[in-house]
Amino acid sequence: MELQTLIERYARPDMHTRIPGLLLSRVTGTGPEYSLTDPMLVVMARGGKRLLLGDRVYEYRSGEYLIVTTGVPVSGHFFDTPALGVALTLRPASIAPLLLSAPPPARPPVAQSALATGPAGPALLDAVTRLAGLLDEPRDAEVLAPLYEREILWRLLTGPHGGSLRQIALADSNLAHVNRAIGWLRANFAEPMRVDDLARLAGMSTSAFHRHFRDVTAMSPLQFQKRLRLQEARSLLLARPDDVAGVGHLVGYDSPSQFSREYRRLFGRPPGQDAVRLRASEPSFP
Repeated sequence: MELQTLIERYARPDMHTRIPGLLLSRVTGTGPEYSLTDPMLVVMARGGKRLLLGDRVYEYRSGEYLIVTTGVPVSGHFFDTPALGVALTLRPASIAPLLLSAPPPARPPVAQSALATGPAGPALLDAVTRLAGLLDEPRDAEVLAPLYEREILWRLLTGPHGGSLRQIALADSNLAHVNRAIGWLRANFAEPMRVDDLARLAGMSTSAFHRHFRDVTAMSPLQFQKRLRLQEARSLLLARPDDVAGVGHLVGYDSPSQFSREYRRLFGRPPGQDAVRLRASEPSFP
């Protein structure tokens, strides 16, 4: 398969390529992973991945895609490795102009989960392969990459999960309102949080905010904040494996024992032991 060959040829440890927004990943490990997503399309060319968002399970494998609409903490693991994947950053500014030509939605927009999966189909796979193929033709990439990206976005927008892309692009969508609260939580995860304040920031009543927030993230705001704190702690421990109490305090825990207990409950190991294992892990996108 041409896409697999391109990924094998150009995948680097940091996943970046010379084409802006295009990432390639080759992963051989199957251990559990925890990450904070960004809006992107991921197409699996070989292998597969199982993701957990709150209590929801998503799985995608060769020939299937994952759409991520916002930044949420997820966990998961690869199977049938080595797993080969290609990702494209989803930018509102690139999606919005296409809405003028896209067919109107069949039903009124509602808050949707931050993750969606489905079969890529021949047309989408062909467009993704042509975009990745520009890595062989760097002189053509500056002109053709935006055209291929536009085609990929159009295929998604007119497909079964087109509503997810609409939510990314529309400034007044339910996702956009929830994103205001998500942005605050990501920037201020160590600070005390009141749900009423988040609801006001989102421009919603407290009850509507709770409902829409859970629709998108599969978590309550408090659960979301806790996951952010613990996953940020995990990143900090890579540089400070011997300062467990200090890292816990930095992410908002006043009690070192509570921090260690909740960290172990989520990641399966005490903070110090987990930091040692992390140093040998491979980076990947969701």
